Amino acid sequence: MGRHAASPGQPGGPTGVQHTTVVNIPAELPNNHIIWSLISFVYGNLLCLGLAALIFSIKARDRKMVGDQDGARRHAYTAHVLNVFVTSLAILLSIAALIVVIVNFPIFYRYH
Repeated sequence: MGRHAASPGQPGGPTGVQHTTVVNIPAELPNNHIIWSLISFVYGNLLCLGLAALIFSIKARDRKMVGDQDGARRHAYTAHVLNVFVTSLAILLSIAALIVVIVNFPIFYRYH
C-alpha cells in the first residue's frame, strides 16, 4: 500500500518550521509632575503640601534616572495625589474667598 501525499501543514504531511519573534516593548516611563508640583509649591503651598508634592516629584525624577521604574511610579503617584489635593483645596478656598467678598461688598460700600 502506498502513502497518500498530504499538503504541507496537514496531518501526515510535511511540516514547516515556525519562527517566533519576541519584541520587548519598554513600559511607559512615569511622569514626575515636576511642573505641576512647582506651581503647587509657589501658588498653593497650603499646609506645606505643595512642598511635599515637589519633594516626591524630585524623588520620582531621581528614581527614573537611576532606572528604578517601580520606585519612580510610586513617588510620581504620591506627587500626583498631593498635587490634586492642593489644587482642589486652592480652588475651593479661592471660590470661598470670592463668595465672601461678593457677599460683604455691599455692606463694606454702605459704611464707607
